[in-house]
Amino acid sequence: MDQSQTPVIGVAIIEDQRETREGLSFLINNTNRFECRHAYASMEAALEGIGANPPRVALVDIGLPGLSGIDGVRILRERYPAIAPVLLTVYKDDDRIFQAVCAGACGYLLKKTPPARLLEAVKEIAEGGAVMSPEVAIRVVELFRRTQTPEEFSPSLSPQEMRLLKLLTQGHQNKTAAAELGISVHTVSFHLRSIYEKLHVHSRSEAVARALREGLIH
Repeated sequence: MDQSQTPVIGVAIIEDQRETREGLSFLINNTNRFECRHAYASMEAALEGIGANPPRVALVDIGLPGLSGIDGVRILRERYPAIAPVLLTVYKDDDRIFQAVCAGACGYLLKKTPPARLLEAVKEIAEGGAVMSPEVAIRVVELFRRTQTPEEFSPSLSPQEMRLLKLLTQGHQNKTAAAELGISVHTVSFHLRSIYEKLHVHSRSEAVARALREGLIH
């Protein structure tokens, strides 16, 4: 696609620290094909105004005053399913990571993430992917392996889908998974839709959580 026809990625920032909020807004607005459509200091304000010119991706701080980022993400997913929320935080403890995945967050990035990687992650999220800082992805896998309670659950995943699912639990994104499997990114997206349908989930984070909880991946 010609660059002039590439759609602009709309982003919202929900962050109570003014310096961080303004820094992220500046980064996004001064990067080609990105646009900061909203910047809020609280989740309450975001839920009230984000529906006007809704963004594709929302960067959400966990430690917000009032309604927390995690609780807010649950509501955001219910009200605006087309908006993909990403938790951007300093926290990497197991409890918050577990809650974020269960809330339906499409990503969990640490605030120390370099600007270039953050923009790349936003683009991946906008294209239907999911992202996690590498150290967070490792903790997610270990967390669900410790807490999984296997049940009678036997989805008819193909061998290729199982291989892709395992790569997802290792933190791979569409491009890297495609390279590992020797297939196109388009084919990865096709398999992802099939996996979501068979696991009865709606996002990559939910698919990873269910695969680990049900013991599908070892």
